[in-house]
Amino acid sequence: MRKWITALTILIGLLGLPGPSQAQEVVDRIAARVETDIILLSDIRQLNRYQIFLDGKAQSDADILNRLIDQWIVRNEANVARFPQPSVDDVNRSLERLKRSFSSPEEFQARQKQSGITDEEIRRFLRAQLYLSNYLDTRFRPAIQVDEKAIEDFYRTRVVPRAESRGQTPPTLENARDFIQEALVQQAINEQSDRWLKESRTRVRVEIMLELKPQ
Repeated sequence: MRKWITALTILIGLLGLPGPSQAQEVVDRIAARVETDIILLSDIRQLNRYQIFLDGKAQSDADILNRLIDQWIVRNEANVARFPQPSVDDVNRSLERLKRSFSSPEEFQARQKQSGITDEEIRRFLRAQLYLSNYLDTRFRPAIQVDEKAIEDFYRTRVVPRAESRGQTPPTLENARDFIQEALVQQAINEQSDRWLKESRTRVRVEIMLELKPQ
């Protein structure tokens, strides 16, 4: 699940507001303008904390800013299409899956404490991720077709070697078919989303306001 989360790590909303104090003004400097909206340095910091919570490490500020720009593009199109927000039950189920992705409740709590992220922020990130990933799924899944050869190749090159490396008996192709098909569909959605985002970036006015160092 953490891979999936990181993977439609495609996608979290712009959060945070500039504060009144001098210190907050420094923290909340404008990192970029996207059309008539802005991305704040505090938005980057919040996504940084979420990535640390998920994986124990974060991307560079420059990479996170690029993620936020991509998220703006997806969110803007989803909003124009009046795409529905996930329900409370959807968010709750996503939170339970996230908790199960950690080795224990203690690890979940320790990582949360390490990153400094709150329960409310976790739910807010999950809600935003679901909104954007659900939109991309709805947009691209209908056009995706997976042929039998692709399924057989995935089984032979991925499923069987992985099982054998763990000293396990591989599942039959028929038993693994649904899993393989969904994995290939998700891969195709990611690939099409990436191409669409690259094309969309050429049509969106983006002005980078801060020099951020890549890793």
